[in-house]
Amino acid sequence: MNIVSIAQNLPGPVAVSRLVADGARATKIEPPWGDQVEVLCKPWYDALHAGVMVERLDLKTAEGMSRLISLIGDADVFLASHRPSALARLGLDAATLAARLPRLSHVNIVGDTHDPEEAGHDLTYQARTGLVQNALPLTLLADMAGAERARGAITDAARQPGSVHVVGLADAVRDLAAPLSYGLTAPGGHLGGGNPAYGIYRCREGAIAVTALEPHFRARLYEGLGIADGSDPAPLFATKTAQEWEQWAKERDVPLVAIRPIGQ
Repeated sequence: MNIVSIAQNLPGPVAVSRLVADGARATKIEPPWGDQVEVLCKPWYDALHAGVMVERLDLKTAEGMSRLISLIGDADVFLASHRPSALARLGLDAATLAARLPRLSHVNIVGDTHDPEEAGHDLTYQARTGLVQNALPLTLLADMAGAERARGAITDAARQPGSVHVVGLADAVRDLAAPLSYGLTAPGGHLGGGNPAYGIYRCREGAIAVTALEPHFRARLYEGLGIADGSDPAPLFATKTAQEWEQWAKERDVPLVAIRPIGQ
């Protein structure tokens, strides 16, 4: 599989990186100023571009566009992450490229397939689904889930010459938000604080995550704690450290782990 990509930021490069690890060949075209991820997080940028040939071209010039078209001519899949109107202005939309290269498959990553021209990023997609409230998320759900969808789309595209695929980042987040949308993880829901055997508890030092959902795990949890099934275990968990509770749980085959500090 030979991929030529003009997709910047994270979803496209993450998808391409995983395909390159599986044996694909890839060339990434960056604008003259580069990809902002290199500035924001160079170690990750370097990891994502290992094995990828990177060229910087100004696609608004005849020379830059000529070089890109030359590269695309030998590719199986062209990958972008642009609004449809931006691709059309450059002549890189699926219809225009198909007229010149009918066997080239086209994959474009957009913010939201419902409105691909709308501006947005991971945080706004999560915010719209209720997955963030008053704090920044600890990961980029839309980008990482969207990367997996893009990876699948690129794989399918390579097997279907001349095919066109559109991947939406907000679409991926809507699926990830289904547990919240249906109330399962909503505040007070069964996995949103309504079940004392599934939750986060403060300890004498640190905190723990408990997930004793199945009846046999729940029975081991309450029997091991020596309290009635369904009662609040918070006061008891506060008597030991998180590490002590993790060891206690390991000895009893109970799904309970100490919450690791950020960055560890």
